[in-house]
Amino acid sequence: MKRPAGASIEHSYEGKVLIATPALRDGVFDRSVVYICAHRADGAMGIVVNQRASEVRFSKLLVQLEIVKEADAIRLPRRVDEIGVLRGGPVDTGRGFVLHSADYAARDSTVQIDGDICLTATLDILRAIASGAGPARAVLALGCAGWAAGQLESEMLTNSWLVGPADFDLLFGGDFAHKYDHALALLGAHAAHLSFDAGHA
Repeated sequence: MKRPAGASIEHSYEGKVLIATPALRDGVFDRSVVYICAHRADGAMGIVVNQRASEVRFSKLLVQLEIVKEADAIRLPRRVDEIGVLRGGPVDTGRGFVLHSADYAARDSTVQIDGDICLTATLDILRAIASGAGPARAVLALGCAGWAAGQLESEMLTNSWLVGPADFDLLFGGDFAHKYDHALALLGAHAAHLSFDAGHA
């Protein structure tokens, strides 16, 4: 999987999370936490990490994709169904993106986002997970979030997002109900302190 072809930019948010402010309360990103996988001059792409596709089990997806036969699903590694399936965003919702720890890499298809986090969007990683040879930590996102050139920068100017650090609990933990507050806590912030005018002097 190749990075976007656009030139790098001075203030890239790759490897950071965007935390939706109340300015996005009425849209699809209400209370979203988005991990930014790529941010270049021609646009940005990320994964919403706090919206679980609760009706989808990872093992069932492996069967649907014919990576394992239904009769063999019972023999999958126990931790397979501990892998969260996310609603990764409104773009490419029929496509899967695996965000994972850097202890796994598929040649020509894994992108290293920072030293600890990678993204792979091919079936190779699903086969590896099914066989017990996948990464130690992973989530599968159905769809992603995307911004055209200049769009994310414009949203930042309207105080739509806060920018914060990511940690493994935020990206891979199972406590989805509290991930938004956890992301804010990493910034030293609290949801009650946010307003539509956040960021204005």
